[in-house]
Amino acid sequence: MGYYGWKPYVSVAEKRAKAEKKVAAMKKKGIQTNPVKPEGRTIAKTFWGKSWCSHLESYSDYDNRLPRGRTYIRNGSVIDLDVDKGIIKSMVSGSDIYQVKIHVDALEEKLWDNIVKNCSKQITSVIDLLQGKLSKNVMEIVTNKNSGLFPSPNQLKFSCSCPDWANMCKHVAATLYGFGTRLDETPELLFKLRHVDSQELITVATATKLTEKSTKSKMSTNTLSEMFNIEFEDEDKKDRSSKSSNLKKEPYSKSTPAKSVKKVEKEKPHLS
Repeated sequence: MGYYGWKPYVSVAEKRAKAEKKVAAMKKKGIQTNPVKPEGRTIAKTFWGKSWCSHLESYSDYDNRLPRGRTYIRNGSVIDLDVDKGIIKSMVSGSDIYQVKIHVDALEEKLWDNIVKNCSKQITSVIDLLQGKLSKNVMEIVTNKNSGLFPSPNQLKFSCSCPDWANMCKHVAATLYGFGTRLDETPELLFKLRHVDSQELITVATATKLTEKSTKSKMSTNTLSEMFNIEFEDEDKKDRSSKSSNLKKEPYSKSTPAKSVKKVEKEKPHLS
């Protein structure tokens, strides 16, 4: 212990060495880790990662702890991070190796239905969705602070094995930023975390476009009919009519017996 009961200062180099030793020991036991490694000092580079980090920083509740979390994530202290439905788990290297768990509430069904409905006419493919190649309007719907995919503070519950009494310690903050970095690589993790399926957006969007296409086709036919006073015969009706007329005709068959013709022989004259 250091002065006044505080633990002695541990340099970044010592923390990294300890983390590497821990990871090596786990690998020997057959346990694979998935560390978070931001490039340079930039935590997130894509639309999804940047939006997540901006969302975190929009809450004043987190102001005191987020800076330390940014330092930890940039130093490579998050040596393992895993995401599943409703939970983010990580191992963070500090003066020791700490276990972090962040529980996230599932997105309310009503909110998800609204997101799907509002985005369905504006999304063309799941690739565009996950690459952030969407209109500004769709982006605003998905990342809306109150009705989008990102959770609010009351939808998050933190736990860490460190002795820090704060609700959000620096290890939790580093994990939250680590999730932002991970979204750069795998944005669909956000949908998984909130218990929703990104493919549903595409399915509904496709169905909507097919319905609109069919409606436009019918409207076009009706317009031509009115314009030129021509009645366009329904294809199904036309097929049924053709089949019906074919059934009424009796085809000629070689097996049909020909009508018999009775020949009348002339009477031979009587010879007396």
